[in-house]
Amino acid sequence: MIKRTRAVISKMIIHKVGNKFNSASNVYSEDIVRFDEESYQLMLPFLLKPFASLAESYRFNHHANIELNEINHYSDQIFQNPDTFVAVSKHIVDHLFEQSNAAQIKIGDVLVVLFEDIEFNEITTNALGIFKIENKVDFFQTYMEDNSLEVFVQKGISTKKIDKGCLVINYADAQGRTVLSVDNNNYDAQYWLQYFLNITYADDYNQHTNNYMEMCKDFSNTVLREDFGIQEQNKFLARTVDYFKEHDSVDYHQFTEELFEQPAQKELFSSHKKQYEDSHDLLIRNQFEISDRVVKKQKQQIKTDIKLDTHIQIKLDIDAPDASSEYLEKGYDEEKKMRYYKVYFNEER
Repeated sequence: MIKRTRAVISKMIIHKVGNKFNSASNVYSEDIVRFDEESYQLMLPFLLKPFASLAESYRFNHHANIELNEINHYSDQIFQNPDTFVAVSKHIVDHLFEQSNAAQIKIGDVLVVLFEDIEFNEITTNALGIFKIENKVDFFQTYMEDNSLEVFVQKGISTKKIDKGCLVINYADAQGRTVLSVDNNNYDAQYWLQYFLNITYADDYNQHTNNYMEMCKDFSNTVLREDFGIQEQNKFLARTVDYFKEHDSVDYHQFTEELFEQPAQKELFSSHKKQYEDSHDLLIRNQFEISDRVVKKQKQQIKTDIKLDTHIQIKLDIDAPDASSEYLEKGYDEEKKMRYYKVYFNEER
């Protein structure tokens, strides 16, 4: 989603956010971090790497006026006047503190970071990053005592992944300023996205692709699996992925013609689409451009294993949609009173 080749950290400050439910107070820094070369070279990719491969973006939301969205307002202040960075960063922590209305909301370090030269959608701009570190890891530290090295345990921030983070890009389209978000410690889905950031998915081809494929996965699991079996479910998923890989855009009628041979399945899919839209309060578009990035991400999440109660698993190749119908045969053995799968092949690999 972003390129960080030329990105630099312009300003960074660290505060601690408490939890008002547990009477834990905030702790504020009064000045920005002064990096040495080694810590800077470690910090920059640690903060930005999670946003490089994201497929979905968000936009700020507010029930009355988008300008009243707190993080949108604070970001705008910093972008317009970077000298307000330290003061506004404290307001950001205060706003995060106000969202801690439950015991499970964790205290942690909050890193507020102003980046420059972020590359996004072929433009170069600045961005405001807000990161919350909720979990710290144990590591060994050694020290010299009486001519011998001793060891003790300290806690620190892991450089492998951030717990929660967002990147507010100083770039706006017709829907508003672009926001990217990650949450690797998702104990409360509403706390970070809805209450703190108050953001919604952007109405773009990434989200249209994601919505459609999520609906297809739900159809395969709740309808095809139940009524037609796992083999038919996996065949549908493989053919869905194949359709999205082979086309630049989705046309609902073309999609159903290519994927369903039985009219009954077309009717089931049409009914499920309407039910899915109602239950998820969204519109699944019938025509839209396909996001290759989203398809790749969705493909990685699709499982096409057939697990049998005889401790045998059959793994189907998601990139070979017709293989299960051509080389996998399902039947019933009257003598053993058991179902079976017959697999055809030329050689073992």
